Parts: sequence; C-alpha cells; structure tokens
Amino acid sequence: MKRARIAWQGAVHEAVAHGEDRLRLADGRVAAQSDVVWLPPLEPRTVFALGLNYADHAKELAFKAPEAPLVFLKGPNAFVGHRARTRRPADATFMHYECELAVVIGKTGANIPPSQAYAHVAGYTVANDYAIRDYLENWYRPNLRVKNRDACTPLGPWLVDRDDIADPMALALTTRVNGRTTQQGTTADMIFDIPALIAYLSSFMTLSPGDVILTGTPEGLADVKAGDVVETEIEGVGCLVNTIVDDATWSGA
Repeated sequence: MKRARIAWQGAVHEAVAHGEDRLRLADGRVAAQSDVVWLPPLEPRTVFALGLNYADHAKELAFKAPEAPLVFLKGPNAFVGHRARTRRPADATFMHYECELAVVIGKTGANIPPSQAYAHVAGYTVANDYAIRDYLENWYRPNLRVKNRDACTPLGPWLVDRDDIADPMALALTTRVNGRTTQQGTTADMIFDIPALIAYLSSFMTLSPGDVILTGTPEGLADVKAGDVVETEIEGVGCLVNTIVDDATWSGA
C-alpha cells in the first residue's frame, strides 16, 4: 500500500493512494492530489544518511570506496514533502541532488543480524538529499551546513509497505532535471546493502520505529539552479518532485 501524509482543509491527514490522481483519507473522504500540501510520509525520528555508498559515486568524486559505512545524522528541519521548494543560496556555485532509497524502520531492535534485518523494516520512500559542494569541509564527514539546512531534503511522496517491494536491492533510480534524465542507477550497486546497514547501525545503538536510513546515491550528479524542477524516482516506490528557488523567492515564501 502507498501511504501519504498531507495537509488539507486546515488539518494534517493520513491518506492512501486512490486511483491515479486522488487520495483517500482515513475518514473516507477523497481529495485530488493537486489540492493538498504534501508532507513527508512520516515524521522521521533518528535519520541516518550514508556517504559514498555507491562505488560509481565514490569514483565520480575521486575517492576510494569506503571499507565501513560512512554515516552522519540529519535533523528534522531538513525534511519537506513532495512538490515542496528547496533554496539554493546565492553564494553556492555547485548544488546537486541525490536520489536515494530511504528505508523506514518499523520494529525496535538491537544487534540485528543481516538475516533478520528486513523484519525490522516498515517500508520505503524516496529521498532527495541535496548537497552544496561549496560548504563541504570533508567529503567523508559532511558538515552541518551541507546536510542539515532547512528544507534541503525532500522525502516522499509515499511510504510503500515493505512487502510491496519484492527486492529493494534491485530497484532502478532515476533523476530528471526539467524533464531531462541526468542520473540513472540501481540499488544493486550499493556497497553496503540494506541488511548490512541495519546490522551495522543496530550493533551500537537501538533502532526504533520511525528511524530512517538514507542509503546513498549513484553517480550522475549535476548542478541545479533556481527555477529547476527536479524529479527523483525509484522503481516501485514513487516519483518525488521538488523545485529549486533563489533567496528572494525563499524569503517571500
């Protein structure tokens, strides 16, 4: 099932997909997708983000593939929903998207073996974890300004139930900028797959429902400018749409 969180008629609602372009609310009402404000499909708890988890992306940045997961945390203000806007600061010279499969934890666990990892997954969504290269202090440990800026990480549109994705390690990832395909990859190329990441993280801290793992992005990054419409799509999970705006537009939001 595809689940969403929306703001509509003055309230926040849980909803599910209803046909091609509508949503059905928990109380049975139906709303057009174009009439609602999309929120992230869950309220993220602890968010773990992976750096350099695709070998082709590491090569693209002239780094060797890591020998252990490179993980950093993201704060809640970073997240916005489908069709939201993300600011490109005036001093940025290179800002790029990152199409990522987001794994949502649904069951508490610690020291989870890889063989039991998927039992702790609630489902999957799409993340676009924008980065501004100018702000990087260290490629291996992105600093706060790069990955925790307000609204720098659209998430959604859907939370797709775990059992609706037959193999999350064989999904196509595609990014389009103004309709032009700029990034293509597959989750099969992750260096550390989902079971390995869950086992690693749970080896030193308890994972809880609502925790999210952003699993990294493949090669194919491109600079985006104010006015660009960016679509990050993952096979079977959804197509997340986001618009880049400049400082003046952002301030007037």
